[in-house]
Amino acid sequence: MNTRRSPSAVTLEDVAKMAGVSRATVSRVVNGTRNVDIAIQDAVRQAIEKTGYSPNRAARSLVTRRTDAVALVVSGSSGDVFADPFFGRVVGGVVGYLRDHHVHALLMLADDEITRADVLHRVRQGDVDGVLVVNTDPEDPMPAMLRIAGLPAVGFSRTAFPLPFVDVRHREGGRMAARHLLERGRLKLATISGPRHVPASQNRIRGFRDIAGERVPNARGNFTMASGEEAMDELLEEYSDINGVFVANDLMAQGALVALRENGLNVPGDVAVVGFDDSSAALASRPKLTTIRQPVEEMGAAMAQTLLEHVRNPDSVLGKVMFEPELVIRDSS
Repeated sequence: MNTRRSPSAVTLEDVAKMAGVSRATVSRVVNGTRNVDIAIQDAVRQAIEKTGYSPNRAARSLVTRRTDAVALVVSGSSGDVFADPFFGRVVGGVVGYLRDHHVHALLMLADDEITRADVLHRVRQGDVDGVLVVNTDPEDPMPAMLRIAGLPAVGFSRTAFPLPFVDVRHREGGRMAARHLLERGRLKLATISGPRHVPASQNRIRGFRDIAGERVPNARGNFTMASGEEAMDELLEEYSDINGVFVANDLMAQGALVALRENGLNVPGDVAVVGFDDSSAALASRPKLTTIRQPVEEMGAAMAQTLLEHVRNPDSVLGKVMFEPELVIRDSS
């Protein structure tokens, strides 16, 4: 006979009795309060599992003043941002971490004045505990609006207006790409950058030029596969002796591979190619793409962790979290 009671009928006292602790201790564990011994936390969680206890979320929010929800805002981006595998990886890292900590993500697009105002309204009304901002435009006003309003927020990548953020060392990644191509004996180098106004792209190219020299030719794309193909055609038209190319993201690098193939050039025999991101595009490319990996899923999780720690401890000081890039060698170099 199953004696397990309905979750709504189980109380904190029931959990406390089974765990052999006080009701107050169970409450601290349920509400995520720090300074509870790990062994006691485990005992309480096991008791919760056995009893089927489910906290009353509305009552809990009255005590903690938290909603256990955060806004995940994709801001300052035009077009179908989710066509770029980069954004899917960020969202996956964020949502995975939040789910493990029983926090919900409210996905919002903020690409105009109305949608940005809606984000501010929801946070001010207490619909969410804070905001995670993912954007590519350094002039996007969303980070400044959140900071000026004094709302808890963490960004993915550095922005023009100071906001706590998580990022990778883009410039060092560019240096890694240059060293790799030079070590492969490629001396006639070129680069394909993203839009001029995107700091991450420009820092990758600066890092490459730190090693390869300031005069390395460059063509500009917009992070799409088609723009990478067009930029590669442009470079080949002016510099027919290129034998190594660094491309500021994998989608553009995939396009560059198409252009090289259509121009009768072998990769990596005639021209070696290195991308940046280590996204699904790197594995879909033919040949598979050598690239600079930024650990996007881990970065998304770190962004969520930073925000939750601040929500639970408002006196904590938010800063920046920097990740190291990694060279991933495949068939294109």
